[in-house]
Amino acid sequence: MGVNNGSALLVEEQETSTDRSCVSHYRQLAHYFSLLCFLLIIVTLLLTLCLLQLTLVFQTQSTLQDSKLRDLTDKLEKLNQSYRLLFDQYPALNQYCPVSNTSTGGWIPQGQKCFLFSQDRADWISSQYRCMTLGGAVVIVRTEEEQVFLWKKAQSLSQGDSYWLGLRSSGGGLGWRWSDGTELEEGPQFWAHAPDEADNRELCGRLTPGGNYKMGWFISRCSSHLKSICERKQASLQ
Repeated sequence: MGVNNGSALLVEEQETSTDRSCVSHYRQLAHYFSLLCFLLIIVTLLLTLCLLQLTLVFQTQSTLQDSKLRDLTDKLEKLNQSYRLLFDQYPALNQYCPVSNTSTGGWIPQGQKCFLFSQDRADWISSQYRCMTLGGAVVIVRTEEEQVFLWKKAQSLSQGDSYWLGLRSSGGGLGWRWSDGTELEEGPQFWAHAPDEADNRELCGRLTPGGNYKMGWFISRCSSHLKSICERKQASLQ
């Protein structure tokens, strides 16, 4: 009996020791698991803070860019008004279109205007400034005859290129206007897809030559880099 009791006590102590070992092991696992969860929470918080910071930086930059674009647009409108007033008061300032080898980008006479198809690419605002430095503006299509001429010429020069038109939308349902401030509704239109008047993005019009001159106008973000068509008046011989 004494031996049996001793064996039983030894087995019981071994089982107790095993249980304690298991409990200790589980406690360690629980501790490590808690630590892992804590670290995951810290990493998640840091990532969230980084994302918030990036979002704020992006929003700030976007706001600054929008503000700069509005300022440039306002300045462009004022320059356009000054340009029109100056050349209306002093017609002699208009020079004859410097027609040269058109393959090098010279002015091309058509009707009462001269047209220049640019070789370089720029956004809409920069293209407008460039045309103004040459005494003109990004092209305004007043007649179907002009559209046919521009479409054919762009088709002969283009290698898949599109050209800026003097069309711009301020968004918010304010409609489309030409670079001289006149509304698009006052003349013919050649949209491939009619633009959505409710679109709030800053969009501009482009001419993309295709199979039908009556469907050659498309819309693009004004920040896109495209070629452009400049126009200016032809001076008379008087």
